[in-house]
Amino acid sequence: MYKYEIIIYWSNEDQAFVAEVPELSGCIAHGTTQELALKQVNEAIRLWIDTAKEFGDPVPEPKGRYSSEFRVP
Repeated sequence: MYKYEIIIYWSNEDQAFVAEVPELSGCIAHGTTQELALKQVNEAIRLWIDTAKEFGDPVPEPKGRYSSEFRVP
C-alpha cells in the first residue's frame, strides 16, 4: 500500500464514493463502497507512478499524512 494521503467522500453527482490523491494531480477513482474506492485508487496510484516514470516525470514523495480513517457525513 502506498503512503499518499487519500481523501474519500460520497459524490451525489456520481452516486459513488470518490477517492482522490491530492499529491498526485488527476489521480482519482471511485467505487460503490469506501473499500472499493480505496482499492481502485491504490491501482490508480500505481498506474500514475508507472506512467510518470515511463515519461521521466518526477514522482512526489508522500508527505507522510497517511491515515486509514474514513470520514463520511
